Amino acid sequence: MKMRDYAFQETTLYKKAFSQAMEIYNLTKNFPKEEIYALTNQIRRSSRSVCSNYAEAHTKRRYPAHFISKLSDCNMENTETLVWLDFAYSCNYISDEKFKYFSSLNKEVGKMIGHAMSNSDKY
Repeated sequence: MKMRDYAFQETTLYKKAFSQAMEIYNLTKNFPKEEIYALTNQIRRSSRSVCSNYAEAHTKRRYPAHFISKLSDCNMENTETLVWLDFAYSCNYISDEKFKYFSSLNKEVGKMIGHAMSNSDKY
């Protein structure tokens, strides 16, 4: 069975956010087992929510207020992901190098979300 392709899946923002979520998923495989229901679950959920909220936003592009509202949710989830990265770093679950990489990736996704919010008419 052929998978359906949706327009939002072809956007740079979605691809970058999806990549961030998948990389975080792989990163968290090595987190301690006692963190499974706390940090591991939370960072996975927030990073995935960036993608799902963007998909919802994209389908409501013709309604600017709704589009921007869902993008705001994306931004909130992306910021939450950064907070969980801070915790992972402070708990020594990730190295300086990985923290810098993931923080930079998160910032890049955030800038893309901000651009979409500021230029909603171009989406």
